Amino acid sequence: MIKTNAMRMLTAAKIAFEVLEYEVDENDLSGMHIAEQVGYPPERMFKTLVARGDKTGPLVFCIPVAQEIDLRRVAVITKNKKIEMIHVKDLLALTGYIRGGVSPIGMKKKFPTWFDESALQFERITVSSGTRGAQLLLDRAELLHFVQAETADLTAKS
Repeated sequence: MIKTNAMRMLTAAKIAFEVLEYEVDENDLSGMHIAEQVGYPPERMFKTLVARGDKTGPLVFCIPVAQEIDLRRVAVITKNKKIEMIHVKDLLALTGYIRGGVSPIGMKKKFPTWFDESALQFERITVSSGTRGAQLLLDRAELLHFVQAETADLTAKS
């Protein structure tokens, strides 16, 4: 397993983490598929989404892998009129990460970061390690503090 930028940053900050490795399936990069592979509850696994607000610029949102983001709700929360997801082709240049490996830790630049408030229910959660094939399992409070994240209700209700 290679050491990602996110892993190096956590190690330097003396934040403990475990690496949950999984087999990458190019045809199914979904978080639900990854949750099944690593045997971890999907409500404790957070996918990282990058969007652009018309007033704020790039924003990072981490939501449970089985959920969808509510763009209207996050626009209000972040004081934007409109929010659009960043195109996959622009992810690498903006964040340093590719689709399926975007981590809230160690992006090229520090962007305002939000976690869905459901994360507060759990002591430990997972986020991407910054590469496909590995999730980081770590203490939720330490992670949120490290990435200076705010929490709010970010998901669409069915």
